[in-house]
Amino acid sequence: MDFFLQLLANGISLGFLYALSALGFVMIFKSSNVLNFAHGALMAIGAFLFLALSVWADLPIILAFALTLAGSFTLGFLLEKFFLRPLMGKALISVIILTLGLALMFRGLLTFILGENIYNYPKFLPETLSLKWGGIQVSAVYVAAFIIGTLSLIVFGLLYKYSSQGIYMRSVADNKPAALSLGVNIKRSFALSWAIAALVCAISGVFFGIINGVNVQALNSIGLKIIPVVILGGLGSIRGAILGGVIIGLLETFTGAYISSSLRQIMPYIVLVFILMVKPYGLFGLMETKRA
Repeated sequence: MDFFLQLLANGISLGFLYALSALGFVMIFKSSNVLNFAHGALMAIGAFLFLALSVWADLPIILAFALTLAGSFTLGFLLEKFFLRPLMGKALISVIILTLGLALMFRGLLTFILGENIYNYPKFLPETLSLKWGGIQVSAVYVAAFIIGTLSLIVFGLLYKYSSQGIYMRSVADNKPAALSLGVNIKRSFALSWAIAALVCAISGVFFGIINGVNVQALNSIGLKIIPVVILGGLGSIRGAILGGVIIGLLETFTGAYISSSLRQIMPYIVLVFILMVKPYGLFGLMETKRA
């Protein structure tokens, strides 16, 4: 029984990290209807930036983390301005293909510069953060990820739902011509969504780096798993991203423990195919209807 409960705790913890990662993906889709295939690359960039600042530059951890978030936020703005904005008004598929190109470009550059080695962060999380109850133990990194992830989900959820910029982002996604007629600054909305997405990617990339080590290919693979998470929960749904992340995390953990570690790696994509066949709009997605 303790083994089962430990797997349950591990699966929920992993799923919450997936949910945090999916938040950035959802923010971009909700504001521009773009599927961002560069998500994993942004996670890798954030993780390596924190590695460079905390280990190679030997800055204090808090300062390194703050600079990582600021740098990733700025990177999101720059990506939107120099790569995405020139395609504004073009076919949506062109923008999606561009994000795929950015993913391949960043992965190639990071591999060229840093190689395929696995780098490790110094241990900086206090062990007092870890939780232990009977035979069940939750490590400090998962507890810290839960705390920061919860705060991030609450802050960005409230920002998107109640702030003026969040309302502008939703209006652009729902009806771009109407938003333009009302004076909404579409460029600013797109830029903000990309900046927030890059920032969230950096947070999740750092935590996955703490758990698995910092590796370009591994972080890009995790970024691909976010697509099944958001499809399962429903594209554009923050609560769906949370539930989808937890479900995928549990399925991965129990599959690896009871069936096969190899099958664990493809379980998210099995779920992706199944949900597209059965409920293509996901658990909380809204079906679009068009009048003739």
